[in-house]
Amino acid sequence: RRKLERQLADAKRDLALGGGGGGGAAAAAPSIRELGKVRLLARTVQGVAPKDLRGLVDDGKRQLGSGIVAIVGVGEEGKAGLVVGVTADLTATYDAVELVRIGAEVLGGKGGGGRPDLAQAGGPDGARAEQALDAIAARISGEGGAAPQGAEASRAGSA
Repeated sequence: RRKLERQLADAKRDLALGGGGGGGAAAAAPSIRELGKVRLLARTVQGVAPKDLRGLVDDGKRQLGSGIVAIVGVGEEGKAGLVVGVTADLTATYDAVELVRIGAEVLGGKGGGGRPDLAQAGGPDGARAEQALDAIAARISGEGGAAPQGAEASRAGSA
């Protein structure tokens, strides 16, 4: 039984990152956005356990080499889990904790935490997953190479 559960989790992970067959939008390549000099892999996935989102983000970071990965997992009850990962070469400029908090706010959540390279949060409004990813993308686009400290306060008034 454990082996089957692991195989199912691996299959879901492959599908979430655009691998596997099947065709259709669900199996399409992940959405990689070019935001200036930074690549953002942003994806919404259904039916992936919150604990598995971190593994998906780590896989996405390896796939990108350099960039930011943001994945929102929406559960059957409509709640969302969000994990953001920043590759080591970008952590001096982009903070995963700040980015995850921006996304969590859109999802109706508060806070979020982790490290500069990997952070997670959640919220009750999984229907706003795409808007959360768009808010993260907008923050990255507006970064302009500035350090992340203090940027959160200046962003709060415009959200």
